[in-house]
Amino acid sequence: MKSIAVIGSGITGLTSAFLLKQKKCPVEIYEASSRVGGVIQSVRKDGYLAEFGPNTLLNTSKKIEHLIQMANLAGHVIFAEDVDQTRFLVRGGKVINMPSTALGFLTSPLFSWVAKFNLFMEPFRPRWKNKYEETVAHFVRRRFGQEFLTYAIDALVAGIFAGNPERLSVMHGFPKLYQGEQKYGSLIRTQFFGAHDRKKRGETSKQEARVFSFDEGLQVLTDSMAANLDNMLHLNNTVKKITRTPTGWKVGYLDGDILMEREHSAVLLSTSAYTAQNIALHTDEKLSLAPLGQISYAPVTSVVLGYKRSAVGHSLKGFGMLIPGIERFNILGTLFSTSLFKNRAPEGHVALSSYVGGMRQPELAGLPDGKLFELVHNDLVQLLDIKEKPTFQIAHYHSRAIPQYDVGYGFYKDHVANIQERCPGLFIGGNYTRGPALSDNLLSGFDFADRIEKYVKEAGLIDG
Repeated sequence: MKSIAVIGSGITGLTSAFLLKQKKCPVEIYEASSRVGGVIQSVRKDGYLAEFGPNTLLNTSKKIEHLIQMANLAGHVIFAEDVDQTRFLVRGGKVINMPSTALGFLTSPLFSWVAKFNLFMEPFRPRWKNKYEETVAHFVRRRFGQEFLTYAIDALVAGIFAGNPERLSVMHGFPKLYQGEQKYGSLIRTQFFGAHDRKKRGETSKQEARVFSFDEGLQVLTDSMAANLDNMLHLNNTVKKITRTPTGWKVGYLDGDILMEREHSAVLLSTSAYTAQNIALHTDEKLSLAPLGQISYAPVTSVVLGYKRSAVGHSLKGFGMLIPGIERFNILGTLFSTSLFKNRAPEGHVALSSYVGGMRQPELAGLPDGKLFELVHNDLVQLLDIKEKPTFQIAHYHSRAIPQYDVGYGFYKDHVANIQERCPGLFIGGNYTRGPALSDNLLSGFDFADRIEKYVKEAGLIDG
């Protein structure tokens, strides 16, 4: 059979290609840049390990464990320390432990008794009747009240999407919340009944899943899969067009300055939306990928600062802290990297990974590194009682880091679904179709590998 084209070598594309190879399906991977992994990038410098993209993976499925075994990486996995379930939220300029139990919530200084009463009343509130598509902000006000939105959900949305809850669609940005309310009538009831459903599917909730990484960061995973796919991986090859043919698909790409073409049995387009918009789609259906360019992305800069442990007054015994916009700090949140994984800094030092920009303050993300180091350090001094200058500092700017699933996002999902339905053998996906979570996009790779294998078999393009 002709090979399967995978366009883009982020986590979805790499995982799909790796699994297709295991299924004995020939693959060719086109990557426009000089490296694989997309936003996943781990840098070891001066004894520190900095993650420029995602920092952790969640073990939400047995499939993730299976992939690690297939990639021979079991010996490189490191699970987060026991403190990973402790999260902090900033209120009134203070870093406060977020409650994880009902009793802890009742006694927590984070929320007023009005907010606590609103949580108690949530199961008795009516479900949404879909009069119009709801924002996350409207959803939270309706079910929990304004205080929850201001001091919890605003910070959570910034941590996950670097987004704005007044624009983000609950139906598309947090589909499980929307579906839970529609099915069970209450988010609290969803917690009980949803757990039973997940158990039947062999899944673990993100709240309960173990947090892990690898000894030299998440890039260990992408580098390992890329090494396994070495002769199938074509770097610095920019795809310009995809053409339907009587026997499959033809990919037109630039190899240097030369436009080349190669025939394939099927194509997986797993680039970003803003990259996909520039690829011409030639079919009898007169379809276009250009509308994907209208999807907005949040700019984010990751800033990793290192300090002597003795210079930090806070215990750092937790996953990290999220900061509501009302608190008026420059950073969206900070991961306590060395509290999660011990090999992230030299002995006697700590690493703190902070994030700046997003839809809250997009102008900050593009500031010069020196100014960002100063802004982040000043925030951390106030929040974490830091008494000395950093011993290490590094930053990485993502001009378009995370797609925003704003109200009306269903148009883009429907557009992608329509193209796939009308173009058998063309598969499209990435973090603008499944959500920003790394584990979700890794699992999307499993889905695509299975669907592509089924397609080529049913089309008679492979034996089996």
